[in-house]
Amino acid sequence: MRDHPKVKLKIGFYVTAAIVTSVFMTPNLSPGQTPQNSVSAATPGERALGLDQGKAVYHFKLLPDGGAIEITANDPADAAAIRQQVANIAAMFGQGKFEVPAVTRGQNPPGADRMSQLKSDLSYAAENLPAGGRVRITTANSEARNAVHDFLRFQIQEHRTGDSLAEPGPAKRQHPANNLGHDAPPAPP
Repeated sequence: MRDHPKVKLKIGFYVTAAIVTSVFMTPNLSPGQTPQNSVSAATPGERALGLDQGKAVYHFKLLPDGGAIEITANDPADAAAIRQQVANIAAMFGQGKFEVPAVTRGQNPPGADRMSQLKSDLSYAAENLPAGGRVRITTANSEARNAVHDFLRFQIQEHRTGDSLAEPGPAKRQHPANNLGHDAPPAPP
C-alpha cells in the first residue's frame, strides 16, 4: 500500500518537532547525570499525576457509602497543586477512567473495571482539605460499593498507608442533640 504524500509530510513534521523540542529543552548535564525534576527521573505515578508523590501523604478510607482518597502535602506550598490533582482525579474517575492508578502501580487495580462499568451509580466529589484534598466516592449500589472497597484496599496495601482494610460499619446516627431528640431516652414512668 502506498503512503499518501500528505501523511508522509505530517509524520515528518511531528518527528522534526520532537527532535527540535528534545534538543532545545534538554538541560546541559554531565554524562550519566539525570536532572532531579525530569520525566525520566520521575516514577510512572509521578508522571501520570504530574505530582512528586514523595511530597504527599496518601490515605484511603473505606466508608459505608463508598470511600475516600485523601492526599495531603508535606509542604503547605504544595497544597494548591495537590487540590488541582484531586479535582483532576475526581473528574477522570467520574468518566470511568482509572488509568492513573493503573499507571502508578503497573496493573489494573481490583475493582477498577467494575467501577468503570458502574460509573453511573458512583459519584466522585473533590473536597479541599487544609493541606491538600480528598476525592469522596459515594454510591447507594452495594455492588459499586464493593468494587470501591476492593479498589481502596488495593491502594492501602500498595501505598502501605496502614489505613483500615476492615469492612466499615453502618453509617452512624446523628447525635441526639442534632436530631431533635428522636434518640432521647423515654421519660421515666
